[in-house]
Amino acid sequence: MRVLSFAVVGCGSRGRTYMRIARSLGHRVAAAADPDSKARSAMTEIAADPRLRLFDTGEELLAAGKLADVALIATQDAQHFEQTKAALAAGYDILLEKPAACSAEEVEELLTLAESLGRKIVLCFVLRYTPFYQAVKRVVDSGKLGEIVTINATEGVEPWHQAHSFVRGHWAKRAESTPMIVAKCSHDTDLLSWLAASPCTAVSSHAANTFFRPESAPPGATGRCTDGCPHCGACPFDTHRYLDDQKRWLAMVYPEVEKAADAEILEWLQTSRWGRCAFRCDQDTPDHQIVAVAFENGVTATLTMTAFDAGRRLRIHGTRGILQGALGADGRPPWLEFRPHFGGEAENVPIVETAASGYQGHGGGDFGLIEALPRLLEDPVSGASEYIDGHRIAFAADRAAKESRTVCMK
Repeated sequence: MRVLSFAVVGCGSRGRTYMRIARSLGHRVAAAADPDSKARSAMTEIAADPRLRLFDTGEELLAAGKLADVALIATQDAQHFEQTKAALAAGYDILLEKPAACSAEEVEELLTLAESLGRKIVLCFVLRYTPFYQAVKRVVDSGKLGEIVTINATEGVEPWHQAHSFVRGHWAKRAESTPMIVAKCSHDTDLLSWLAASPCTAVSSHAANTFFRPESAPPGATGRCTDGCPHCGACPFDTHRYLDDQKRWLAMVYPEVEKAADAEILEWLQTSRWGRCAFRCDQDTPDHQIVAVAFENGVTATLTMTAFDAGRRLRIHGTRGILQGALGADGRPPWLEFRPHFGGEAENVPIVETAASGYQGHGGGDFGLIEALPRLLEDPVSGASEYIDGHRIAFAADRAAKESRTVCMK
C-alpha cells in the first residue's frame, strides 16, 4: 500500500476523524492549519510527529508550496472552492469534504481545473464505502434485480441532529454555507446517481420548515436555554443536554471537549449559537424535503429528507425483484433483503463485514474511504467527474424547490 502524507486544511471534527484513521493505517500528517488553537493542538496529538508544520489559516498553508501528497480540505462549505483551487494550483491531489463548493457553477469550475492540471479530487462521499452500500451495489451490478426501474430512498436526519447542525449550527443559513439538500443530502443524491448508473435529465422538489419555528416554542420559552427557560430539563432540545446525553455532538464544535469542565462548557453555551432556543433561531433551512429524479436510462428515483426519522432506508424496484433495507434505522443493525417477483422466498443479503465495519463513523464509511484512498488516487479513471452528477442533482433540487418547477438538466 502506498503511504500518503497529508496537509490538513481545517482541523475540526471531520479533519480529525479522517486523520485518526489515516494514522491508524500508517499514513502521515505533514502539515495542518486551523484558526482555533485547540483544534491545532488536537491535530498535533493525532499527528504525533515533530516534523508537523502548523499554520493559523488554510491560506497560509496553501501559500507555502506543496508540503504533502494530499491536501485534505475539511473547512466550512463556503471556504471549499477557493481553498481547493489554491491546493490544485500548488500541486496537490485533493481529498475534499462534501459539498465541493457552494454553487453548481463552482463545482463545474473545480472539475474543469482539476482535469486541466491532471490532478485528482476525491470527494468524501463516504457512504459508498460502507459495507451496507457495497452490498447494495453488488446486488444491483449482479443483474439479480433485472433492470432497475425505480429507487426510493429516505434520509432521517434525526431531530437533535437537525437542531444542532441545521437550526443552531453552521449550516443554518444557505448564504453562509450551502442549501441543506446539498450540505446534508449530497451523500444521498450521489448514491442515487451511483446506483442508477446514468446521467440525470430532470429534477423536481418540494421543501418546507414545519416544526422549528417560533410558534412551535413551548409557552414562555426564552431566547436561550441558559436564560432561565422554564422548560429546561423537559424540552427535548434543551441545550443543557450537551453536558449529558448529547455531549458527542458538542465534540464536533468544541475541540477537546473531554478536557473541559462543565462550568466552562456552560459559560460557552451562554453566548454560542448552540445555546439558543431551537424554536427561536433565524435559520432558512427546511426540516423536510422530497426530491424526484429522472435519469437518461429511464430509471426514476425519489429521495425524502426528514428531520423526523433516523437513519437511511432504501427500496430498489427491478424487473425481477425488489431490494430493500436500512442503515442506522429503528435501532436495528444494518439489514438488506431481496424479494423476487416470480416465485421463491425472500432472502437476506449478506452485508460483508470488513475492517471498516469496526469504525462506526458513517456506518464504517469514513474508514472505508481512507482505506481506499491510495487506490483511488492511482486509478486513471477515478476523480471528481465520477461524483459530479450527485452534486448536480442536489443543486438542481434546491433550485426546483425555490422556483416550484422541474429543472431540466443540460
